[in-house]
Amino acid sequence: MACCALLAPSFARAEDYRLGTMDRLRIRVVEWRTAEGAVRDWSTVSGDYTVGSSGNISLPFLGELPAGGKTPAEIADAIGTELQQKFGLLDKPEASVELAEYRPVFLSGDVQSPGRYPFAPNLTVLKAVSLGGGLRRATDAGLRIERDFINARGNYDVLVAQRDGLLARRARLLAEAEGKAEIDFPAELQKTEAGQKLIADETAFKDAREKRLSVQLASLEDLKTLLQNEVGSLEKKIETQNRQVELSRKELGDVGNLANRGLVVNSRVLTLERSIAELEGKVLDMETSILRAKQDISKATQDAVNLQSDREAQVAQDRQQAEGDIEALNLKIAMYRDLMGEALSHGPAVAKSDQAPTIAYSIVREKDGKTIETPADENTPVLPGDVIKIGVALPAVR
Repeated sequence: MACCALLAPSFARAEDYRLGTMDRLRIRVVEWRTAEGAVRDWSTVSGDYTVGSSGNISLPFLGELPAGGKTPAEIADAIGTELQQKFGLLDKPEASVELAEYRPVFLSGDVQSPGRYPFAPNLTVLKAVSLGGGLRRATDAGLRIERDFINARGNYDVLVAQRDGLLARRARLLAEAEGKAEIDFPAELQKTEAGQKLIADETAFKDAREKRLSVQLASLEDLKTLLQNEVGSLEKKIETQNRQVELSRKELGDVGNLANRGLVVNSRVLTLERSIAELEGKVLDMETSILRAKQDISKATQDAVNLQSDREAQVAQDRQQAEGDIEALNLKIAMYRDLMGEALSHGPAVAKSDQAPTIAYSIVREKDGKTIETPADENTPVLPGDVIKIGVALPAVR
């Protein structure tokens, strides 16, 4: 089974995101070995990889693997298939491919710090401008106040989006910790399209984790059943062998009496004694096999317990981290809310005046090998690899 990490709500569907040059992937490969009832970690293949200018990623054992234009799910499936074919594996390895880092976006024009910036989920033009320090500084007081307000509002929106993601994640972790089938998401997330996308993503992630754990536990349970059947079969064989030993001993007693009287040769006695020894040896071998099977049953039981324990520990750790991150974001959000209020209190007339500067945005995007520039506004979504052009026209001096 191949899986991939859920992408940002910026895209229509997570699986629609197509990889490109400079996208950074985090790949992990594991293999469930049915015959052994154990998981093998392919640490040599696991790691972080960057899509090169050729559109490929280079993996140990597999070499160059095409990635440009493909989804993370397609890459994950290709890795598992290639490894299985290359090494002739019975079970197909499971590859997890998530985006460790999107390809960057670029700011150009009247922005304080033009250049390259990392892409973040739910990025809009306004948020991107805030990453670049806001609009370029000018001596005009109205422009400065508006720039300060834009900076504060952009940072505020970015932090609120991050907090919404953490709130959805915390709700999912609480449901997992308490063993609930349904996730109790905050009401505020259900009121917006972005919040509904977060709800869908976390719900899908929870279902995927539960399915993965269920498959692993079912495999261990099947292994235990197989071993228990083997123990039962061996016990029946031992019972049959013991009956044969008893019959052989009885026969040996009868033949021994005849041998003492000189009615049979001693070779007959030796043959019976050798046969009894062989039967008893087989019984010992089967008893050893039973002990080994019971040890394997105990190990499979412990592996199932460990899977559950590791899952619970990870959920608790992730929940604690989410709680701390939410608290930190709440403090920052309150700070930027105060900054926006201060900017408006010092220049409300400038923000609403006809003399306010005119700000124009456009996005340069590559599509089907062609570069296209389209007008944009503050709320226009930004995609990885976009170039955002900002132009500010100062009001005429009267």
